Amino acid sequence: MNKTSIGLLAGVLVSTAAFAGDFPTSDRVEYVLECMFRHGGAQVLLYKCSCAIDNIAKEFSYDDYIEASTIARSQGYGQQGAMFRDDDGSRKTASRYRKVQQEAERVCGVAK
Repeated sequence: MNKTSIGLLAGVLVSTAAFAGDFPTSDRVEYVLECMFRHGGAQVLLYKCSCAIDNIAKEFSYDDYIEASTIARSQGYGQQGAMFRDDDGSRKTASRYRKVQQEAERVCGVAK
């Protein structure tokens, strides 16, 4: 193996590691399964929902994704959700998450 081949291989490994490390695999799988369930569960949704989480990951750091998706899910549930519904910052965070999610699902052919 020459220096060029080693450099190319190292570049591929580094870029793959960087991409794989941005969101844990388990969180990506959880999103894909929930997305598939929400949209009827067809096998083709595996690819479309995977595309969607990849696009969401481009817009949010992992920590921001966890915060935003948690707030968005929590806003509608009873008295405990009130702290998320009544806080202006939480409403903006949830709104941004929903917009990014809707656009990602639209671009990837999830939403009809």
